[in-house]
Amino acid sequence: MNRPLILASASRSRSSILTAAGIAFDIVPADVDEAAVKSDMVSASPEAVAAALARTKALSVAAGSPRALVIGADQMLECEGRWFDKPTDQPTARRQLLALRGRSHRLISAVAVAFGNRILWECRDNARLAMRDFSETFIDSYLDTAGSAVLHSVGAYQLEGIGAQLFESVDGDFFTILGLPLLPLLDFLRREGILTS
Repeated sequence: MNRPLILASASRSRSSILTAAGIAFDIVPADVDEAAVKSDMVSASPEAVAAALARTKALSVAAGSPRALVIGADQMLECEGRWFDKPTDQPTARRQLLALRGRSHRLISAVAVAFGNRILWECRDNARLAMRDFSETFIDSYLDTAGSAVLHSVGAYQLEGIGAQLFESVDGDFFTILGLPLLPLLDFLRREGILTS
């Protein structure tokens, strides 16, 4: 059965990943109170929180789209036991980058696919990234160059762009770092007959 595919996210990065992979889909951003979910799970692991957010987003949109497969995804950044959220402005982005400077952090990406009121499939993956010990002059130059793009990612960077200059090493899947474990998702879509195998 050829079911429509919906991405339950306004994320430009996830949309670009799916588009570049040749996936046809619609976008219906999920209306989910992420802060409330995180607050309810403050003692849980970042993996569990990312997975819960992905499931919640997928199910939220699937409830109003009964014929579609709905992809929900989320990402958590954890550094030395502290969770980071998307910065709300440039000063917050600067503070976050200073906190991550010279340290390793983990990006945990989760994806879930819902149909109707149930989760058909889910996956999570993580990557470890080590930021170099850059100068404050560099941070200011980076923020000026990157502009508002730093507000669209949990780490205040896009590794596929100028954000690469922040790092000394990266260990993990590139798509996971961008916020969507793509290869396992493609495998699921092939098994569902959405993509040709």
